[in-house]
Amino acid sequence: MTYEIKNYNHLLGLTGFSDQLLNNHFTLYGGYVTNTNKLADRLKELELTESAPTPEYTELKRRFGWEWNGMRLHELYFDNLTKDSSSASDLKISELITKNFGSFENWEKSFRSIAAMRGIGWVILYHDVQADTLVNIWVNEHDAGHLAGAKPLLIMDVFEHSFMLDYGLKRADYINAFFNAINWNSVNNRI
Repeated sequence: MTYEIKNYNHLLGLTGFSDQLLNNHFTLYGGYVTNTNKLADRLKELELTESAPTPEYTELKRRFGWEWNGMRLHELYFDNLTKDSSSASDLKISELITKNFGSFENWEKSFRSIAAMRGIGWVILYHDVQADTLVNIWVNEHDAGHLAGAKPLLIMDVFEHSFMLDYGLKRADYINAFFNAINWNSVNNRI
């Protein structure tokens, strides 16, 4: 299978995100898609020609998770942003958040606190489908820290490329811009 680079140009003009920042971010995302395809092709070649895992195969297989998750997490991130103001108040996601965190405000405080932590990575609201619970987590890098069997509902990129051009070290301002751009319908549809 060949993965296609999705077009997110509809986000250009998003309040709180300069077009330059978004275009840079789209280019970075495109690199993950391109590298995922290159790795998939090379791994397929090696699987057809080698009888046992070689060091090259082993390292490429490990790298595949980084590139693939970089691709997918960016797609989820861009898909949960919108130029149109969106509210969670009448959606099932709001009900689940209140049930799991006591209130929407408690959830938001938790999510924002995680986003403000020092370091690079992702903040993800996960739905543990088996236990039917929600949890906010930090994923440090693309390929480590995900919850097995849980479904990502809301994804926030907190690598420097997602905010430094517009906000410098003012991560809190980026967090505010992110919250103002959440597409709650998209998040709700992931349940």
